[in-house]
Amino acid sequence: EVQLQASGGGLVQPGGSLRLSCAASGFTVGGYTMNWGRQAPGQRPEWVSRIRSGGDALTTYADSVKGRFTISRDNAKNMLYLQMNSLKPEDKAEYYCQIPAIGLRGQGTQVTVSS
Repeated sequence: EVQLQASGGGLVQPGGSLRLSCAASGFTVGGYTMNWGRQAPGQRPEWVSRIRSGGDALTTYADSVKGRFTISRDNAKNMLYLQMNSLKPEDKAEYYCQIPAIGLRGQGTQVTVSS
């Protein structure tokens, strides 16, 4: 079965950090650009970050997370990551990974930022 599964979410205080992981199964991610997205309750989905499939693994970020989040990938492990630092209450959302080229969006993981 082709799927993506995010993990690593949880409750963290403002200013804290979390590292999200996304595990792919049923296929290899090496040839695909991959995204992280998030969706807060009652809100539309928001694109967070992208990493290209090429050797340069070019990364881009939404302005709201630039300088605080870092996307990375390990093709050998079939994994995608999102290091989130300096978390803010407005980062609270369900975070998910996706591969737009094949219309695949994985199950998300909940991040809550609260004191």
